[in-house]
Amino acid sequence: MNNIITKDMMFIDPHIHMSSRTTDDYQMMRQSGIVAVIEPAFWFGQPRTHVGSFQDYFSSLVGWERFRASQFGIKHYCTIGLNSKEANNEPLAEQVMELLALYACKEGVVAIGEIGYDDMTPAEDKYFRLQLELAKELDMLVMIHTPHRDKKAGTSRSMDVCIEHGLKPSQVIVDHNNEETVKEVLDRGFWAAFTIYPNTKMGNARMVEIVREYGSDRIIVDSSADWGVSDPLAVPKTALLMLERGISEVDVKKVCYQNAIAAYSQSGQMHESDWLNLPPIDQRQKFNDNSVLRGQQPLVESQREYALIE
Repeated sequence: MNNIITKDMMFIDPHIHMSSRTTDDYQMMRQSGIVAVIEPAFWFGQPRTHVGSFQDYFSSLVGWERFRASQFGIKHYCTIGLNSKEANNEPLAEQVMELLALYACKEGVVAIGEIGYDDMTPAEDKYFRLQLELAKELDMLVMIHTPHRDKKAGTSRSMDVCIEHGLKPSQVIVDHNNEETVKEVLDRGFWAAFTIYPNTKMGNARMVEIVREYGSDRIIVDSSADWGVSDPLAVPKTALLMLERGISEVDVKKVCYQNAIAAYSQSGQMHESDWLNLPPIDQRQKFNDNSVLRGQQPLVESQREYALIE
């Protein structure tokens, strides 16, 4: 990673599953200029079998993971929702729906998500709609997971359903976009987020061309890094490639930092001052009597300073 970019720019990764990542990832992310992350509720890679698994997971998103990020100088937010894959287990999904409202209003929760379609089954449609109604009732933002198969039709349908349930496009972040979906998402007034995966989905070279063609308004870059092959530094790496290929610094800053703030600050839970005024790191701190350390010397900072691009 070219350190020159980290000295001049700050980044937000507004879709990354840090519960699946290591402390090394947090350290590299901070060194690369990432100051804040949003962690959407996700699935485990294998089906959960009990509602208590969801409850403990949601608790970790608003508790331990928030603390763990702070120990490496990164502000952590999350979204709460029943993902589309697990919506197909209807008896369990019914129990999870009863949990969502308990967690959706907790500190640091910026949206209901990631929700939407996977195989576009009737069950997925049912629980997608129920969660949109919850978001509407709580006046919350929504993060949409668009399907990896038949993406264009699934993305269109996701937006149609959001409008049908009375959500404003400005309150909905549509993620996992590609060249087939971006125009419609932007034309309809939604936020268009892009997952940068190694060799699949939307690569960072393709992302450069998206910004070159469509500009930087309402476009958001994220990594969606999880337990699979993925890259927690996808946002700063994409920013660097954009600069190298002639995208203006102003546009790079918008798609890799400012647009995420503009979208998610609507929640009232996320503000730039949250990380600009983040207390110095003190790894002597504990959460429920637990530390990120295993006998190592704790990092204790005297002060923190960030500089925005003017």
